[in-house]
Amino acid sequence: MCLLYCLFERIRAAIQLLTAQYGGMPLQDLPLLSVQGSMLHLTKKCNKRKPTSCPSDGLEVECTPTDYIQQCSQHHKYQRMLIRGKENDDNQFVIARRSRRKRETVSGLSWDHLPDELLLKILFYLPLQDLLKMASVCKRWHCLVFDESLWHSVDLEGLVHMGPALQQVLKTGVRQLRCPRAFVDKLHFKSTGPLQVVQMDLSSSIISVAALEGIIVSCTELQDLSLEGLQLSDTIILSLAKNGSLKQLNISGCSGFSSGALEEMLKSCQRILQLNISWCDFTSNHVKNVARHLSPHVTHLNLSGYRENLTLDDIKVLVSRCQNIHTLDLSDSTLLMAESFPVLAQLKCLQHLSLSRCYHIHPAALSDLAKTIPSLFMLDVFGLINDSHLPALKKEMPHVSINSRPFSAIARPTPASRGTGNYSDSAMWSRKCRLRVRLI
Repeated sequence: MCLLYCLFERIRAAIQLLTAQYGGMPLQDLPLLSVQGSMLHLTKKCNKRKPTSCPSDGLEVECTPTDYIQQCSQHHKYQRMLIRGKENDDNQFVIARRSRRKRETVSGLSWDHLPDELLLKILFYLPLQDLLKMASVCKRWHCLVFDESLWHSVDLEGLVHMGPALQQVLKTGVRQLRCPRAFVDKLHFKSTGPLQVVQMDLSSSIISVAALEGIIVSCTELQDLSLEGLQLSDTIILSLAKNGSLKQLNISGCSGFSSGALEEMLKSCQRILQLNISWCDFTSNHVKNVARHLSPHVTHLNLSGYRENLTLDDIKVLVSRCQNIHTLDLSDSTLLMAESFPVLAQLKCLQHLSLSRCYHIHPAALSDLAKTIPSLFMLDVFGLINDSHLPALKKEMPHVSINSRPFSAIARPTPASRGTGNYSDSAMWSRKCRLRVRLI
């Protein structure tokens, strides 16, 4: 205030001096540039003064209000900088306002800038539960999560609510699907096009015939299929006829389809190498159609469980048609006798023969079996030989392993003869599924 008052007095004195000296001249003729006390002269004098560091020094020189304001602001800024370094020193609490720091720009790329191909590579290493959580992040990630490249092989064993999960997985274009012993409820699957499933295991599951029909009808590329213990229908069996690349089929213990539908399926699927068709609800016509129309390329066949429906004539037709059989299971066929051995000897590649519980075969006739079938090296005769007579039979057939396989592994995705808890227990035809349900 004192400085402004001094400036005001100097300006008024200069005006009075100019009025007294040039009172009669017009304003445009006044020589302002030559006036010693003019504002321009004061500004020049201010510019020539030495810089000061405190406001008190500015009172001893001439300066404009603008210069003074700049001096004051620099002085206060200097004081604030001194205070910042002394906050809370000597137990004195000081509140100081800090200036906002500019946000530093983050270097690198964000997730949104990554291409889809790279994100799919990252998502490929996530387990099933984490992958489903990622689908709820945004629309883009939802589309990436359900890309068919990530759902190539899925194992849903142990999942409680199988119906909705199975329906969603089938829509992703899965090629390997494993869900044995599942309870499939509320499945209304209607595919808009053919499914891409190549391997599927639905063994011992609880699933309605209508739901199973909706799945099998849409399959055209099946190579390995297990429907063990399920209720089937003619529609399902006839739909399997569209899968000309079928190589392994396990329908052990199935029922609900006619011999005519079975005949059409066997005629179309001529690439089957392993067939487990044991213990089905068959009549003699079913068994005859198997012997007459089975693929000649079959190497493993389980035709057990047909007590009085499998005859020697059926064996003769089967042997004449399928010369490449390596493993043959004819257990629980009570009509077979020792006279069937010369017929079986026509199978030059036969290595594993199962005749368990074929009670019309005399145990004494088994000792000559190694000579009758020279290629044989595994024989299962459970129920025919007592444990006390087994060492004597092994001595007569030293090159043949006797009663080493109590369970058949033909066309089964997870052979029961192997122990639980190992790699093969959760594999499907010796292939592990990538996405699996983790049980807590």
